[in-house]
Amino acid sequence: MNTQFLQQPDGTIAYDDRGSGPLVICLPSMGDLRAEYRFLIPQLVSAGYRVVSVDVRGHGESSVSWPNYAVDAIGRDLLALIRTLNAGPALVIGTSMAAGASVWAAAEAPALITGMVLIGPFVRGESAWWSNLLYTGLFMRPWGPAAWSWYYKMLYPTRKPTDFAQYVAALRANLQAPGRVEALLQMLRASKAASAARLSQVNKPTLVLMGSKDPDFKQPALEAETVANSLHGTYTMIDGAGHYPHAEMPDVTGPLVITFLQALQQPMKVAYGT
Repeated sequence: MNTQFLQQPDGTIAYDDRGSGPLVICLPSMGDLRAEYRFLIPQLVSAGYRVVSVDVRGHGESSVSWPNYAVDAIGRDLLALIRTLNAGPALVIGTSMAAGASVWAAAEAPALITGMVLIGPFVRGESAWWSNLLYTGLFMRPWGPAAWSWYYKMLYPTRKPTDFAQYVAALRANLQAPGRVEALLQMLRASKAASAARLSQVNKPTLVLMGSKDPDFKQPALEAETVANSLHGTYTMIDGAGHYPHAEMPDVTGPLVITFLQALQQPMKVAYGT
């Protein structure tokens, strides 16, 4: 990867930049790396998009020891990146908690975002005190990186990519680095109130994608429908997929994402007479 860095007041955000065309920014789930999108990015680039994939704060090659890991903080990083790239407005793809950051950003600076694809979105709800204690006990050092690797495997219930073993090993190695599993713990405990409060303020085309077997939700289809309705968007269930349908079933998910993004571009082409 040709890693570049965005300097923020409290640290640096790592990203890579591929392709040319309308800007698409991919934000991964907490506890994951920007390579989460390794199967979707080539499809997007081939379809004529410039794709920027990001390591959220505390993860991957981004710096650690940030004072805030909540959705609004990640949303501010997203908006800062769009402004720095000076190629917006952007089409944003966000997974899990990063979907909440995308919602916050779309309400905060609507002129910078054209539309959103939200995958397995965590955009509302608060962690109970007992779950915070559970997270702390389960994912603290020294066993935390191994425990997260075990949990991560459960998020792919039907298919695992051919490089899955190597990918999980890289994920575990990253979490073993100083400050990384601590960042994950802070993000797990972080409030989602900032995105929940902004749902009614968003007026951007939105596609919600949810795996029918996503273990992070008791009723995945109901959650997808609720989030989509809150955003006046649409949703599609990926049959058999877990929390990462774009990595578990990229042959199904990729065309859905591209079709949605291309539909957003049509009004812009008409407006400019192309």
